[in-house]
Amino acid sequence: QAKLVESGGDLVQPGGSLRLSCAASGFTLDYYAIGWFRQAPGKEREFVTAISWNGGITDYADSVKGRFTISRDNAKNTVYLQMNGLKPEDTAVYYCAAGRSSYYTGRTPDKFGSWGQGTQVTVSS
Repeated sequence: QAKLVESGGDLVQPGGSLRLSCAASGFTLDYYAIGWFRQAPGKEREFVTAISWNGGITDYADSVKGRFTISRDNAKNTVYLQMNGLKPEDTAVYYCAAGRSSYYTGRTPDKFGSWGQGTQVTVSS
């Protein structure tokens, strides 16, 4: 099974920025669409953004559109999530996930078959 490891989470003030990384091992990342999800305590996991295998398609939740940018460097087996203008409501554990194929097929968690352990993002004054 593919292994994904998220990193880059931190405590930041509102309006701050973070860049999260999702590093893959055990598979060639460029074969897969990659998604980012987040989950706050007591809340359901929600879609944040996703990118197709070659970066040709990106998809963003309305709540992060214009503030977050997903990108990938397949040569480094890494996907990035640049987060700008962070808000307290962005506080959550952020997870990356690999699609079940090279195609991006939708926003729901069931479309993704491998998950990292998550990285905590906290936005607070």
